Amino acid sequence: MVLLEAGAADLAVSAVGSALGAVRGLLRRSDAAELAAEAEQELTARGRLVLGRYTAPPPAHLELLARQVVARRAADDA
Repeated sequence: MVLLEAGAADLAVSAVGSALGAVRGLLRRSDAAELAAEAEQELTARGRLVLGRYTAPPPAHLELLARQVVARRAADDA
């Protein structure tokens, strides 16, 4: 059991070390601001996709007006 925990701890430490190395590499890049802007744009686009997937857009204003006209004409013909 102790060996299992030690192995898991070693794996976690090496993963954190790798992540810190990647972050250091990104910070040294001259285009870090561009990367951050692109990441923000991508996250915004993904957010729009998720919201669009799970929420129904409201009906278009002209569509509502057209339906009202059709309903009025049907009521007048009856």
